[in-house]
Amino acid sequence: MTDGTNKEPSIESNVVYQGRILDLRVDTIVLPSGRQTTREIAEHDNSVCMVPIDERSDVLLVRQYRKAVESDLLEVPAGGIEPNETPEEAVIRELQEEVGYTAGNVRTLAGFWVSPGWCTEYMYSYLATELTPAKLEADFDENITVVKIPLDSILGLICEGQIQDAKSVASLLLAMQYLDTVA
Repeated sequence: MTDGTNKEPSIESNVVYQGRILDLRVDTIVLPSGRQTTREIAEHDNSVCMVPIDERSDVLLVRQYRKAVESDLLEVPAGGIEPNETPEEAVIRELQEEVGYTAGNVRTLAGFWVSPGWCTEYMYSYLATELTPAKLEADFDENITVVKIPLDSILGLICEGQIQDAKSVASLLLAMQYLDTVA
């Protein structure tokens, strides 16, 4: 945790790129030693992810191609929080867009910085249960395949490297730990 003091005050901040999903800024900062250096920071809106589990204890994951790593990844559904939308509302919308269900029960698992060394994005993680079909139109640039995986197979897939996405690993482990404590 932080003590509230700014250990790297900015003396200059310049936005060098403005994009559709992020802006990139370069901050000139002063280190505790008094020396100056720069930090490259991606400004990204906050987001949500969820672990949807159906009545058969299957986890609904999505498989999608990720250009940055040139690979198809198996992930928990996730997406951005729209303006004037709460994280809980975003969970329901994203669940409908990505896997075609809504949830009767949504429980907070945790919140975490996605990559705090260079990115401002904070992600809220949820467990979604009591699923019922309720499809919304997916984003035009998403090519997603829904994959149902038995909950008791998830840990093995993580350990075997079949699930490599950090938000997914964290959220799935949190969901399994929560479900173990309430069982």
